[in-house]
Amino acid sequence: MREYIVWRTLEGQLDWFVLKTDDYQSQSPDGQGIVRSGIFAGLWLAVSALLTGDMTTVLAVLHQGINSPEHQAFVRSLHQRSR
Repeated sequence: MREYIVWRTLEGQLDWFVLKTDDYQSQSPDGQGIVRSGIFAGLWLAVSALLTGDMTTVLAVLHQGINSPEHQAFVRSLHQRSR
């Protein structure tokens, strides 16, 4: 598994881990509070919005990721592999 997410509900925390070499490293949100998957292009999570239950913002950010050029390229590459 190259990435995984742990949502620690009791602590109100979300941890995103990325496998680098032989070790999982924590990935922090960027300056906008968003974590972007390096494996699943277009999977963007607004961490603080998710933790506070602001699903409008969570979905808006997710849709931005899905509409990104990186996600479109990812979809094309998956489609080409499935042939």
